[in-house]
Amino acid sequence: MSNIYRTLTAALVTALLGVVAVGAASANEIRIATQPIPQYAPIFVAKQKKWVEEELNKTGGKPAIKWTSFSAGPPINESFAAGQQDIGFLGDTPAIIGKGAGIDTRIVGLTSTGPKALAVVVPTNSPIKSPKDLKGKKVAVVKGSYAHHLLALVLQKGGLSVNDIELINLSQADSATAIVNGNIDAAAVWEPLITKLESKGAVRVLADGTGIKKGILVIIATNDFVTRNREQTKALLKAYQRGARFIKSNPKEAAQLIAGDVNLPADLLVKVLAKFDYHPAIHADDIEEIKKSEAFMRGAGLIKAPVNIDAFAEPGLARESGIK
Repeated sequence: MSNIYRTLTAALVTALLGVVAVGAASANEIRIATQPIPQYAPIFVAKQKKWVEEELNKTGGKPAIKWTSFSAGPPINESFAAGQQDIGFLGDTPAIIGKGAGIDTRIVGLTSTGPKALAVVVPTNSPIKSPKDLKGKKVAVVKGSYAHHLLALVLQKGGLSVNDIELINLSQADSATAIVNGNIDAAAVWEPLITKLESKGAVRVLADGTGIKKGILVIIATNDFVTRNREQTKALLKAYQRGARFIKSNPKEAAQLIAGDVNLPADLLVKVLAKFDYHPAIHADDIEEIKKSEAFMRGAGLIKAPVNIDAFAEPGLARESGIK
């Protein structure tokens, strides 16, 4: 069993036993877990514009919103397992890991897709020219991330597998330091790190997700929350859609508005935003893509039990919200 799965299982058992003294959300509070990255830009626009509260107020109540920021998907999963969140924004692979560990959530929408927003990068002057050149090389990735799946697909294009490289489990920040210092040969990373490193002339993209991985990230909610608050869930999706439309129509203004939320200068953020499609509706091809992620996670031993993606994803909420 992987360390990721073991950690989540332990957190879930702890929550169920009541060792973590956390109760359910109050009827007048919605707890939202985010990460400070541009993959979730519309929710930050909606937060800054007060559209989240505006849409929620239309449902007949005025719930308080508790925002919590996390560094990555795994701690979001742990927080869900401990009963501390209602809505969360994370990658498809962490969401699948959480579901596989027994966390009672469902996918209610997409945050973004962006094939060019995740990539395998190498130092600018590296002799590595194609995926097949990665054989025997030191390659860093956040294990269990959606970039981990991309790496496997890129290697496959070169006739290789993860067994043909020295796979090193590093955080995004540590991968950046390691590749700049020459301690690794390549890294599978995602935005905004790609643009940050490219702007410094430190790396070039060896391969991105174009044609092989859409780069899906998702909005999850607990089944209990959706069952009790279906209209509020739809209101959140509407607020997200408003944020997405604003970004598409006003990218420079949006970048200035949320630069602080994603810790990125506005000039760089404009370039990053252009790499994403923020439409939150779930379509049939999205479900097929998430199924491929699930199959990879299972094959890599990152989840112990299969996850039924058809049951995990609920496209109906976006349709009921008028989002198609």
